[in-house]
Amino acid sequence: MQTHRTSQLERKTAETQIELKINLDGSGKHAIQTGVGFLDHMLVLFSKHALIDLEIHAAGDLHIDAHHTTEDVGICLGQAVRESLGDKSGIRRYGHLVLPMEETLVTSAVDFSGRSYLVFNAPMPSPKIGDFDSELVEDFWQAFANNAQCNLHILLHYGRNTHHIAEAIFKATARAVRNAIEIDPRQQGIPSSKGVL
Repeated sequence: MQTHRTSQLERKTAETQIELKINLDGSGKHAIQTGVGFLDHMLVLFSKHALIDLEIHAAGDLHIDAHHTTEDVGICLGQAVRESLGDKSGIRRYGHLVLPMEETLVTSAVDFSGRSYLVFNAPMPSPKIGDFDSELVEDFWQAFANNAQCNLHILLHYGRNTHHIAEAIFKATARAVRNAIEIDPRQQGIPSSKGVL
């Protein structure tokens, strides 16, 4: 089991340049600048509710739109979580949460199984949240699940306000991740009958 569950990475492409630092055993400290205001807001919520310390500095091709930046930050966050978990010895592995936010109710469930799968059943009532394309919420979590190598299921039970729906998704998933990556004092070794995740 890793004693320091931290990771630091850089990703540079023709579309984005991203630097990210993460500490899974933090307190929710954050310094986030992606150039996409709504994404910054969501990532602050993720950090605070997952109790993960998170630093992200991103520069992307925002003159086109926010797609590449949003997706690539999801890629980097997923990679950093995966790297920080090491062999996953001692973790709970599974986490889930049902989260209310005013008129909205969302369930998020995660399994750090080593296999990537996203089920996103959360239709967005409006195509925009300010100038942010609401479909990018799904794209972000697809990138995260692929790179964290986790199963992630996100279900919107009901909701009217697209901002509330997106916020509930990020908060619920943060809390589910927090539960899943927590060290279980009763768990000896890898939480799988296969002996590896």
